[in-house]
Amino acid sequence: MKRESTAILLRIFIGESDKYKGKSLYMHIVEMLKAEGIAGATVFRGITGFGKNSYIHTTSILRLSMDMPILIEVVDTEENLARIRPKLDDVMCQGLITEEKVKIVFYDCNIQK
Repeated sequence: MKRESTAILLRIFIGESDKYKGKSLYMHIVEMLKAEGIAGATVFRGITGFGKNSYIHTTSILRLSMDMPILIEVVDTEENLARIRPKLDDVMCQGLITEEKVKIVFYDCNIQK
C-alpha cells in the first residue's frame, strides 16, 4: 500500500570534524533528532566538496582530508521541524541548513488495503 503527503526536507551541511561537547556533531544531531521523535534522518559522507572558505576537501590519496563534507537529510512535517530548529541553532556554529517542500510517497507492504 502507498500513501502520499507533503513534508519538509531539511538538509544540514557540516564538516566531519565538527564537534559538539567533544562528540561528532553529526552523531549529536542524529541522536537529538531521534530523541525528539523526528521521523528519520540519514547521514551522508561526501567524497569531495568545498564550502565558503573554498578549500577543497577530498578523499584523493594526494590530498587526503580528515574533514570530509557531511550531509544530514531529514524529512518530517513542518511543525516537527519547527520544534527542533532552536535546538539546531544551539549546536551549530558553522555550516548550512536548507529546507524545501517535498512530496512523500510512503510504501508499506505490511499495511492491509
